[in-house]
Amino acid sequence: MRVSREQAARNKERVIETADRLFRERGFDGVGIDDLMAAAGLTRGGFYKSFASKEALIETACRQAAERSQRRWDRLLGREEDPLATLVSSYLSMAHRDNPADGCPYAALAGETGRRERPVRGVFREGIEAAIARLSRFLPARGPASQRERAMAGLATMLGAVVLARAVDDPHLSEEILAAARRALLTRESSQTP
Repeated sequence: MRVSREQAARNKERVIETADRLFRERGFDGVGIDDLMAAAGLTRGGFYKSFASKEALIETACRQAAERSQRRWDRLLGREEDPLATLVSSYLSMAHRDNPADGCPYAALAGETGRRERPVRGVFREGIEAAIARLSRFLPARGPASQRERAMAGLATMLGAVVLARAVDDPHLSEEILAAARRALLTRESSQTP
């Protein structure tokens, strides 16, 4: 049975959305094509009609996840009252820690991305640069280089805290890690505001 172009486009989007969620939940290598297509409600044969390879799907899914993450950050940073605190509190929350499939793609997949081919790493670089640019607008500093450096350190703190909080088997320690990172970011920023 022949599939219309519109249905083929919807199927492709369903595969990308399913991959996006499953990759963040299980990692790139933890998701096989058969499992992915079954989760999307499609057959394996349909995969190769839309994607040249799994690596091509990974790149596409990562790009979509990065764009979704940027929109989420823009919503949080668009708040009138203390946008940085809003972003930091949301990112360094137990809800984010407990839901990698719906959370930041960088915290969920950064450790695996370094072992991927260049296009996937390029998508991550672009997303990380965008996150640094967004953060730098909200961090007081004496000059642009200093602002960028502080934004990099802030992003590294946020990502690292979520990764560590997910890695430990002690819920209390996990919560302590997130709280310490929140305090470090928000106390330092409020004490350095001109």
